Amino acid sequence: MITIPLFISGTEIAFIVFILVMVFGADKIPEIARGLGKGMRIVKDATNDIKSEITKSAEKHGIDTELPNSITSDIKKEITQAKNDIEDVTGSIKRKL
Repeated sequence: MITIPLFISGTEIAFIVFILVMVFGADKIPEIARGLGKGMRIVKDATNDIKSEITKSAEKHGIDTELPNSITSDIKKEITQAKNDIEDVTGSIKRKL
């Protein structure tokens, strides 16, 4: 399923496309789309480079990069245990009703 940002309906999208064609012309739209795609790719590559540099720096200084994963797994384990405890209590209440 495709999620449309800002709850824009199909009619509104068609109107925006119509305006784009009127303003830029049908021959310029593919060039604009290519430029936007290249820009998005550059941003994504820069983000990945920054993440890798941070990870390398953390490993160089002896900082445990796996710490957030262990913390989240501990939290998930606690949440699962709490859900099971709640289901045990509500299960007996549901059976009585």
